[in-house]
Amino acid sequence: MKFWDDLCHWARANGAALRLCVRMTVAGILAYALAEFFALPQGYWSVFTAIIVMQASVGASIKATLDRMVGTVGGAIAGGVVAYFTPRDNAILLAVALVVALVPLTFVAALRPNYRIAPLTAVIVLLTPGALQVGPVVSAVNRILEISLGSVVGMLVALLLLPARAHSLVIGATARMLGLLADLLRDWLAVLAGGSDRARIAQLQEDIRAGMARLEIVAGEARQERRAYLTHEFDPDPLVRTVFRVRNDLVMIGRVAAEPLPDSIVTRLREAIALVSEATQRFLRGAAEALTQRKNPPAREDVERALDTFTQAIDVLRREGATRALDANHLGRLFALGFVLDQMRRDFDDFADRITECAHAEPS
Repeated sequence: MKFWDDLCHWARANGAALRLCVRMTVAGILAYALAEFFALPQGYWSVFTAIIVMQASVGASIKATLDRMVGTVGGAIAGGVVAYFTPRDNAILLAVALVVALVPLTFVAALRPNYRIAPLTAVIVLLTPGALQVGPVVSAVNRILEISLGSVVGMLVALLLLPARAHSLVIGATARMLGLLADLLRDWLAVLAGGSDRARIAQLQEDIRAGMARLEIVAGEARQERRAYLTHEFDPDPLVRTVFRVRNDLVMIGRVAAEPLPDSIVTRLREAIALVSEATQRFLRGAAEALTQRKNPPAREDVERALDTFTQAIDVLRREGATRALDANHLGRLFALGFVLDQMRRDFDDFADRITECAHAEPS
């Protein structure tokens, strides 16, 4: 029984990977069967393509399919045209033809890495033994047919078999980012209040950079699905921009906390900073949960009260003249902290609007 429970837990934890495994396997087998049915001379290219275009989401599969189709057609046409005018029994002329075909295609591939299949296809049309036997035109046509078959199979399987929508990946990546941002905010504010764990902060910053890169990738896949009219989901761009703004707020807080503030100031602000830390963390973690569950955003009253308390504490310091003894560096960082926390208040309001859009969107 324990083994079964552990197996179920493992399957739930790795559900996305298992679904992708099933889609890739089915796409490969189906592409092989159709290539055999149509008697394509090099049907394994169909199998390769069906597996290659199968990505973690439908949007990514669409992009991979389009890139591979464009690259294949372009490479096959270029290779076929050059090969048509090149004698097949002269190694020197064949080398010259290879240069003529590769120079423009590799230049395009350097500018657009997604089309790196184009020069490879041209080389196959020019140099493989099968191409030499059947001729350049037939070889180019065969290559286009084989790649097209694999692309169509991969795309249909991605759409119909356990489809993974990119918007779900956007929500998951955003929720993870919010958890990391809450942790980093907690640690930076702890530094301001007199604590310090720079090693953990450095690791969090590295995780956040990787998470932001991942979020941009899946947001691009979601845009692809929207452009293909495969979904009526929310526009991911405003959500991603808001995550970036909150991340930038934390970058500013990190700059303020790069050096400790005077003990006399920290002692007076420690309680207010603790309130801000607790309230903002609670909002960020609640926002992650609301996004994941497609619910309305969490209340922001605690954040408002905590930020108002911090502003009032700064005003008291100013009225009492405690800020006059600070040098320009400490004074500037103190008021920069107040500014960035006020900016964070506005970004949290914006984030609440994005969560509402997500909650009211029509899931695919």
